[in-house]
Amino acid sequence: MEPVHTAVAGPGALHDVRRHVGADDFRSLMSSFPTGVAVVTSTGWDGSPRGVTCTSLSSVALAPPTLLVCLKTRGSTLDAIRTREWFAVNLLHARARGTAEVFSSPVADRFAHVSWRPTGTAGLPWLHEDAFAVAECAVTALYAAGDHTVVLGEVAGVELRPDDPLLYGMRQFSAWPDAAAGRSGPDQNSNP
Repeated sequence: MEPVHTAVAGPGALHDVRRHVGADDFRSLMSSFPTGVAVVTSTGWDGSPRGVTCTSLSSVALAPPTLLVCLKTRGSTLDAIRTREWFAVNLLHARARGTAEVFSSPVADRFAHVSWRPTGTAGLPWLHEDAFAVAECAVTALYAAGDHTVVLGEVAGVELRPDDPLLYGMRQFSAWPDAAAGRSGPDQNSNP
């Protein structure tokens, strides 16, 4: 798959108006956009599990079902994904803040702090006690983007249980307010 390049029409050349904001300003901008929290996992060449907390996750296409994650280019999780050509996206439930923190910090063996087991299709690390959903993805493309790499993956398997998602925004973890009450709509509790 080749990257798509687009041009933006406007007054003057782009290089005349392009400037970069500082890292702190960019972090402040992105922290004001709340998102769900996932741990992206894979296995290294030696079969050992690798994983990292990721809030840069998006659906890309329905046919075929494709996800996008952005990971640090120099990270061990991305190295494992490049080697294995598979990754799992573990969507964390609201009670998994500790797991999100472990996988976002420089802990030597992150998997020693969580319970996990292999997924059904590709045998990828599934944080089954902390994730309400997991998607197994086969890598279809990798694109360099500054100090990160965009990874596209075709979804080959999904496990899903109803639960409240863990959220991150304004530099803090949170849960959806009254999320449990929202699930008791007509599809869940109505009589025919």
